[in-house]
Amino acid sequence: MSLRNVGVVYRKELMDSLRDRRTLISMIIVPILIMPLLTIGMGVLMSEIVGKAKQQIPKVMILGGGDSPQIMAQLAALKDIEIVPARPDYADEISNKQIRAAIEIPPGFDAAIQAGRQVTLKIDDYQGDLNSGIAADNLRKELSDYRDTTVRRRLESRNLPESLITPFDITEQNVASPEKVTGAEIGGIIPYIVILLCLTGAMYPAIDLTAGEKERGTMETILSSPVSRLHLVLGKFLMVFTASLSTAALAVASMGVSFGIGKRMLMSMASGGDSNALQLSVNLKSVLAVFGMVVPLAVLFSAALLAISLYAKSYKEAQSYISPLIPIVIIPAVISLLPGVDLNAHLALIPVLNTSLVSKEIITGTYHWKLIALIFASSCVYAAAALAIAVKLFQREDVLFRT
Repeated sequence: MSLRNVGVVYRKELMDSLRDRRTLISMIIVPILIMPLLTIGMGVLMSEIVGKAKQQIPKVMILGGGDSPQIMAQLAALKDIEIVPARPDYADEISNKQIRAAIEIPPGFDAAIQAGRQVTLKIDDYQGDLNSGIAADNLRKELSDYRDTTVRRRLESRNLPESLITPFDITEQNVASPEKVTGAEIGGIIPYIVILLCLTGAMYPAIDLTAGEKERGTMETILSSPVSRLHLVLGKFLMVFTASLSTAALAVASMGVSFGIGKRMLMSMASGGDSNALQLSVNLKSVLAVFGMVVPLAVLFSAALLAISLYAKSYKEAQSYISPLIPIVIIPAVISLLPGVDLNAHLALIPVLNTSLVSKEIITGTYHWKLIALIFASSCVYAAAALAIAVKLFQREDVLFRT
């Protein structure tokens, strides 16, 4: 086998692909932009949405309480809510977002509290709605403070210490490193995105170098060149692999930069909040390790896409053949996001799922070297098998000249 001939084919296909706008968009622009948009853009957007929601004064309806002036005065003193007149269709108004929440006060509430009896207050809200949740939280906090005040008064009236009710306090301390915190919070979505970009980055070049050649009528010209078919398919494969790996590399690099910028932005926007909320960190070792685990997967995707596209007669037909491959890749990646799905020797043999799971572990700073070796070896075997199939298909006339 002549590496020089493979290199000639590779350089020719690379130059042609770099002139294609679709290839440039999928290979360079998308991976560079998607990580900042997800890590920084979504964070800033959510911060603005939550900030605007907190600035709004939610409308809250009080149901009952006519015979309980103390609790009514407590609620009326709240500055974070606007009390509106009670109406019987309060549930519909909450569902239609005309009001944000309602609180139901049972008859004789104040009298029951003074008598030392237990009563129940009910908060009606729209679960899943941000503004309704903020209103319900404001009510819950105020009522919780009022309950604590009532308990203290009862204890004081009986000359009893507060420790009788709360014999001990509970404090919580995070002992995990920033990398593990980051991995636990968003470690699963990062390999999912990188793997998906690795697939899409190879998709358009694979179609263009096979079915695209057939559609343009240039496949016969290429096959009549003095370069052997083995050299041709390897050169084309290297081009597709370059596109896939470049997309993954840019995505991983963009991820590292985005986390650095995102952490600085969070720290600059924070004003004395909980420091644990600012633990956003991915180190260089983890970034490089994730990239290394993606390499055999890029070979597998490139060879599989090249083989599938080669069988198609046209660009459109190749797209229809490749479309089912996308959910086949997405489903294992999504499974890795599910709680309770942890890396083990059996899952280490399943393509895509194994890479996604091990990448999630790597981002947390955990390295299971035996499983990493098993995943890398199995991925290389799958990649070699896919490449062998692509080479074999390129030798068949009935595949190259399907009509």
